[in-house]
Amino acid sequence: MHVHMLQPTVAPVEGRFRRSVPSLPAIKPDRLKTAKTLVEKAVKLRRVFSVQGPYPVIRAALWARGWVERRLPHPAQRAPHCQGDEEEDGDDGDVSAERVDEGEKDENLDDMYDLMSRLVRNETTHFYWTTRRDDIDCRSLKHDQMTNHYANAGTFTTKVGLCVNLRNLQWFDTADPDTFFPRCYKLGAEDEKHAFIEDFRRTACSSLLQHVVETSRWRRDEAEGEKQKAKNSVSDELEKMECRFVGPGIIDVALHVCQEFLSVLEHGDIDVTDETHPSVGEQQWAEFLQDYYMVVHEGASIRGRSVFVERCQAMLIRLQEMCPQLDTDGLNNIWIIKPGAKSRGRGIMCMDRLEEILALVDSDRVLTKESKWVVQKYLERPLLVHDTKFDLRQWFLVTDWNPLTVWFYGECYLRFSTQPYSTKTLDSSVHLCNNSIQKHFQPSCDRHPGVPEDNMWSCSQFKAFLQQQGHSADWESVVVPGMQQAVVRALQTAQDLVEPRKASFELYGADFMLGKDLRPWLLEINASPTMACSTSVTARLCPAVQLDTLRVVLDRRTDPSAYTGGFQLIYKQAAVEVPQYVGVNLLVEGAPIRRLRPPLHRQTVISNPPLSIHLGANGVTLVPRSLSFSLSPPHSTSDCKSQPNPGHGSHISRSFFPQTAFEAQRRTSTRVVPSLRGPLPTLEVLSLRPNIVAGTTACRNPNMTSHPSIHRHQLFLCSGRQSMGKYKRECAGEHKL
Repeated sequence: MHVHMLQPTVAPVEGRFRRSVPSLPAIKPDRLKTAKTLVEKAVKLRRVFSVQGPYPVIRAALWARGWVERRLPHPAQRAPHCQGDEEEDGDDGDVSAERVDEGEKDENLDDMYDLMSRLVRNETTHFYWTTRRDDIDCRSLKHDQMTNHYANAGTFTTKVGLCVNLRNLQWFDTADPDTFFPRCYKLGAEDEKHAFIEDFRRTACSSLLQHVVETSRWRRDEAEGEKQKAKNSVSDELEKMECRFVGPGIIDVALHVCQEFLSVLEHGDIDVTDETHPSVGEQQWAEFLQDYYMVVHEGASIRGRSVFVERCQAMLIRLQEMCPQLDTDGLNNIWIIKPGAKSRGRGIMCMDRLEEILALVDSDRVLTKESKWVVQKYLERPLLVHDTKFDLRQWFLVTDWNPLTVWFYGECYLRFSTQPYSTKTLDSSVHLCNNSIQKHFQPSCDRHPGVPEDNMWSCSQFKAFLQQQGHSADWESVVVPGMQQAVVRALQTAQDLVEPRKASFELYGADFMLGKDLRPWLLEINASPTMACSTSVTARLCPAVQLDTLRVVLDRRTDPSAYTGGFQLIYKQAAVEVPQYVGVNLLVEGAPIRRLRPPLHRQTVISNPPLSIHLGANGVTLVPRSLSFSLSPPHSTSDCKSQPNPGHGSHISRSFFPQTAFEAQRRTSTRVVPSLRGPLPTLEVLSLRPNIVAGTTACRNPNMTSHPSIHRHQLFLCSGRQSMGKYKRECAGEHKL
């Protein structure tokens, strides 16, 4: 028998496996010994950390402190729509956190840090630093495990959360949120959508009044100044403006609406009922807004507007006293629409027409249903640097929520747009300063050369600019205190909603804009602020703020006097003691108040009954024992059976049995009191509970009811069968005996 061996057509399994795995260098014994020594020391001191995200500065700083990293598995890539309430801010980052983390360091088993990481893979992590807060479940951590996030911090780090909770500032501070936070509404809620529509219409009225006043002032200045030059420069524009006219009734409507608004602010609408019809109907509003668009956006003129200038100016002065945002509202009534589930400036648009805003919101039913759409009044008149818009990114650190402890970083940076500022266009390249937006645009040729090419300034450069403008002292006296107060007030409104944890901390990035008076306006607060070194400014500041954060949260735990870098403690509440739970539930005891039923049967009441009465010839002496009220319905009378002896365990209530003198002293008489609910009834039924003299037998009166409770006692009435005279004769005979 011949056995033929078939030649394999593919490579052996061992060969394939051998080629797929790279050759591993041998680990030197001395390096392994050193690694074990360092790991044992770190584990003993509880210095094992885990970092997830693009944070090489955090890793290097912890390694320098003797910490050992325990590598975490890479999280699965999220779908864009599965972001929940958290809005991590990676606005300046070029790539996602996961991609940076994967490619930031090659696996090299001969590397000391990788070797130590393998040795602590089964140890407990005592310090977490992650990009997203839900990567680590804060509720499952031990009390000594630190993490850089708080649970439920979305109450102020999301657009919706900040919009809603700042309205509760009146319960925590006397400040008005309208003085530092632009008006904001959730368009997913019907009541807030209605409030936004009213605000848009009212702002259109006040903007129209400002337009009338400023147009008149501009024309007067031109008339008093260089008249010939003005004619040559604006003659074409005036011809276009004069070709379209709007009637003066639009100013009357605006003045009337502003007057009604002031009356509401002065509580003049207290006696106005909800059924009162609005003074301006929907059709009138539609016509007013179309005329307003023609005047402000398209340059139409109002007939006879000069007659209304003084009235408009007087109304604006009154509005200025009640509306702190009037100066920043501008003329064009621009609003910024933000989808609350996105970050890094995605989906944000500026609009100036009501119907377009409502149509945009209604087009996305998912965001509308989840109340994710947020609309906020745009600051049309911000402070500009060389005619270019900018905003500020300011870091702050929260190390405790009870007591609330806030650290404010001493440096911030400015982000510029690539185009000169103008309200005539609503393009994002003009109005959005996020680096993730502006990096896609080339700087305009018309932009001032003093604006940096990388679109960023440090706060030192900005302070130098203010000094050139003659406002050098305003940075420390107006800007910084205003930002600090806005941050603290936003945290106060969310303090009761965030889950406090002593071993947690979190670094936030707040975005501000400055008004022309240098007053800061809070735009939003971001969790996990970007640490990308995208420019020379962030390349210096971002590593510094990370190192200083570790100084505050780690070094100060062991040394309260440790150096904290650029962080300054600006707010710390008095601690509020939380009572310990002892397992006792709140218990409220009481009895219900019963409603009194009307009497169903009326009987004659015998007044002043005799004190000692003998009924019948059986020698039974009845003595009045107690009086009681009875409201039960009358029972049908029947032949009375013999009353059982008290000692025989009868089913009749013991309160109706004869009692001895000793028992009478030991027991109190029973009086059934009628309910206090309703009017007190008159005494209708007299219940006579007798004491039977010891040694006598029970009464066998056929006229007594056989019901156990004996509600209708007829000891004297006998149901009409025994007359009162016969009753008196029997009583007299018993006395003679």
